[in-house]
Amino acid sequence: MQFLRSFYIHTKFFWYIAILAASFVFSYWVAVIYPIAWILVYVLLAFFFVDIYLLYATQNAISAKRELPQKLSNSDDNVLSVQLRSKYAFPTKVVIIDELPVQFQKRDFEYKTELLKNEDHIYQYSVRPVERGEYVFGNLNVFASSPIGIVKRRFVFQKDQMVPVYPSIIQMQQYDFLASSNRLTEFGLKKIRRIGHTQEFEQIKEYIKGDDVRTINWKATAKKSQLMVNQYQDERSQPIYSIIDTGRVMKMPFNELSLLDYAINATLAFSNVALKRNDKTGMLAFSKNIESFVPAVQKITHLNTILESLYNINTRFLDSDFGLLYAHIKRKVNQRSLLMLYTNFEHISALKRQLPYISAIAKKHVLVVIFFENSELESLISTDAENIQAIYHKTIAEKFSLEKRLMQKELQKHGIHTILTKPENLTINTINKYLEIKARGLI
Repeated sequence: MQFLRSFYIHTKFFWYIAILAASFVFSYWVAVIYPIAWILVYVLLAFFFVDIYLLYATQNAISAKRELPQKLSNSDDNVLSVQLRSKYAFPTKVVIIDELPVQFQKRDFEYKTELLKNEDHIYQYSVRPVERGEYVFGNLNVFASSPIGIVKRRFVFQKDQMVPVYPSIIQMQQYDFLASSNRLTEFGLKKIRRIGHTQEFEQIKEYIKGDDVRTINWKATAKKSQLMVNQYQDERSQPIYSIIDTGRVMKMPFNELSLLDYAINATLAFSNVALKRNDKTGMLAFSKNIESFVPAVQKITHLNTILESLYNINTRFLDSDFGLLYAHIKRKVNQRSLLMLYTNFEHISALKRQLPYISAIAKKHVLVVIFFENSELESLISTDAENIQAIYHKTIAEKFSLEKRLMQKELQKHGIHTILTKPENLTINTINKYLEIKARGLI
């Protein structure tokens, strides 16, 4: 039974059969071909059994192993690898068919290569998940064939291997490196001009050309007989919360990724940067109910708690209750904090319904409302209209785009900070706003 499960006919075999059939057909008119055709039949049968012997004489002739990380990163290209090794005494042609998780909807995965005796071979490929959750890899199938190429032997490895897909860990690590080395500006992040001296004192250092002359420490200068300046840093241990609206408006997809997942990825990267800059970070997810609440804590290990909470967030396709959000913040967040609210409004009427609650939150805390441009509408607006229907569509798109800008001005009129961003620029713009607010000493 095991033999039958692993036994496959090579495509070449059917070509050989076709040639033999054609030989017998032509022998009807050319009689001399008939005995030659029978000789070819016996030769094919001989090679058939020889090929079976070559492939099955060696036990465990092919070894293969799929290397998976402990977690896959959502919306990123994750590199996976397959390690191969052959014990056959002859060059072996192999075909790898990896049964990818159903979420990828990819059924044409195939990789071909040739292995020499005791040769190690590593094949790398990438996958890009676009939703969080458990991904189950099926069989790792390796089909081996000898140089004769009449039959194939199937080897099966690592059935039902599960790996979870978490929020974008790769994106977080990119910003983590930049934050640790104070090189955030190299990744599209703005340099923020410091206003005043609301930062904490850090140390006294030698004056360098370009330092603010107002920070010269004259006592230290007299002692050292050279110019010395006070160096300041942003105030630390300030509570910062990422608030994610998990209502139905956040399920809108852009580039295969929902707005909710864009917000989750940005929250993870932003929380890591804030922790690196010694602030307390927490998060809150809400819709009709408070889905998750993680109090702000200043511990780098706290990031794992946030990561696990973000992994389990999903939408129930309900309208969000901003009154509930206001009541929860009033009860649980007692210290003045920076609140980054990820939500989306498609109509100004929807914003005005929630504006009393948003304004009430902004009276006690520094609130930043982050909502999204419809990038598909922007592309429609930028194209030339060629007929009456296209003009109509473009006019409607411009109306929706204008409403987004009006919503931004309406929030700013009530003293609420805003970010109107394309989904793909969300993380950069969120960190920029955080750095700006810290530099201006607003919290």
